[in-house]
Amino acid sequence: MSPERAEQIAISALIWLSTNEELLPVFLGSSGASATDLRAQADSPAFLASVLEFITMDDAWVMAFCDAERLKYEEPLQARYALPGAEAVHWT
Repeated sequence: MSPERAEQIAISALIWLSTNEELLPVFLGSSGASATDLRAQADSPAFLASVLEFITMDDAWVMAFCDAERLKYEEPLQARYALPGAEAVHWT
């Protein structure tokens, strides 16, 4: 997946998350972000990656997002891997 397509998906995820009254406070609480940060960081690939990382923590969230955006269920995780910070970690 191209970084451009990954950012498109991540921006859709941010919009979807920001309109989800139940899930948005969970994201804000776990990330330490504020509503102001959502707007200010919307063009930051690293912040967008954190949105996708959050959503992909729960299959139900992935399914709800993908169903709303008509995406394949694997696309949010593929997008996450195409954005900064998802480099493979080698422990050896």
